[in-house]
Amino acid sequence: MDVPGPVSRRAAAAAAATMLLRTARVPRECWFLPTALLCAYGFFASLRPSEPFLTPYLLGSDKNLTNREVFNEIYPVWTYSYLVLLFPVFLATDYLRYKPVILLQGLSLIVTWFMLLYAQGLLAIQFLEFFYGIATATEIAYYSYIYSVVDLGMYQKVTSYCRSATLVGFTVGSVLGQILVSVVCWHLYSLNVISLTCVSVAFAVAWFLPMPQKSLFFHHVTSSCQGVNGIKVQNGDIATDTLTCNHLPGWEDIESKIPLNSEQPPVEEPEEPRTDRLRVLKILWNDFLICYSSRPLLCWSVWWALSTCGYFQVINYAQGLWEKVMPSRHATIYNGAVEAVSTLLGAIAVFAVGYIKISWSTWGEMTLSLCSLLIAAAVYVMDIVGNIWACYASYVVFRIIYMVLITIATFQIAANLSMERYALVFGVNTFIALALQTLLTVVVVDASCLGLEISTQFLIYASYFALIAVIFLVSGIVSVIKKCQKPEDPEASSEVTTS
Repeated sequence: MDVPGPVSRRAAAAAAATMLLRTARVPRECWFLPTALLCAYGFFASLRPSEPFLTPYLLGSDKNLTNREVFNEIYPVWTYSYLVLLFPVFLATDYLRYKPVILLQGLSLIVTWFMLLYAQGLLAIQFLEFFYGIATATEIAYYSYIYSVVDLGMYQKVTSYCRSATLVGFTVGSVLGQILVSVVCWHLYSLNVISLTCVSVAFAVAWFLPMPQKSLFFHHVTSSCQGVNGIKVQNGDIATDTLTCNHLPGWEDIESKIPLNSEQPPVEEPEEPRTDRLRVLKILWNDFLICYSSRPLLCWSVWWALSTCGYFQVINYAQGLWEKVMPSRHATIYNGAVEAVSTLLGAIAVFAVGYIKISWSTWGEMTLSLCSLLIAAAVYVMDIVGNIWACYASYVVFRIIYMVLITIATFQIAANLSMERYALVFGVNTFIALALQTLLTVVVVDASCLGLEISTQFLIYASYFALIAVIFLVSGIVSVIKKCQKPEDPEASSEVTTS
């Protein structure tokens, strides 16, 4: 049940989670306790030393599963469950106000690792994958929660703390797992015991998180605000109007005295939940249409969805390829070290991106094409070279390039949208990526269809990234030609040049 790396997957979850910002906040001096508790939760929930070694564990004597069962019948269940649960969990996170969904995530992780220890048989492990799909889909609550209980001025600080906690937890877990396997010679079963203990601690910590009082959509009083201020909702701008309402002096004292709709008698109030749900869907749809009307944003979003689909597949089945190149029962494996090194080097590369100055409006698509080609080459080398160290090195290069590009794509999308809307784009992009991944899994991986063996799968993934490179090469050439045929607007150029 190897799953997408925490940097990309959690970045995607964090991006979608930002959609749930702009909620009721407590005074600035109260930020420390909820932030500390959430960081502790994120650290222990990510501290899972067995995760880099899950494929060898499932193929070993403890579970005694075959390659076909693991890769073609078990791992696809995670993809399907993640896709199905993503949007309902997104809405439930706002409706339930974050904390219950965080508790659900912690409980799902406990069930997952408990079943890893004691479940036997194909069907039981497939159920395990479903619970892990719940755990990954509910990560949005972790990245959303802190914004509901701290002041706007603390966003940057608390975001860095929470994301660092998960990154440090994953790195420590990977290093710890590698040391225990290579130096102390622990059995993989023992690593799962440690992982179960850590996620149980995380679940216990989550109970102490304060409960937020409001959220973006379901727990805002927008109708009342409009009745007082005469604000009209047009072109999907209701979120901004709601924010203005919540900052009115003394609003909390009078909101209960104002009817939801001054034109209707009080007996109509039971209809509010239905109206609330319809309002949420209308907001999402209007924002969706506004966001994707921009061609540059659409271009970066297309790359986001296509490449993330391929990235998820490579990350999902990389351990299977390593197991084929060098079986864990015949030699010491270094999966944990490779995951830790790729995460740290990727973080350094992402930091360096902040010092690059390029006119992305002109050369963005060409850059995406070139880097997609490099990714295709790295995946191809992983597939055809029978040396485990070459596979490890190609995997590290693959992850670093993707992390850098997804960071650039994140900035380019965010630079053209308001806070509320860019998160919607991230969520839609991730959903499309999961839909494409599901299609790819059904056709290529699932035993009910082609059910290809692992090396053939990676050849297809390399070809997939090569196709992305060709698409953006053609689009980039057309874009550069158009730029050269008309005078460049200095102001527009400065806006899209990143530093």
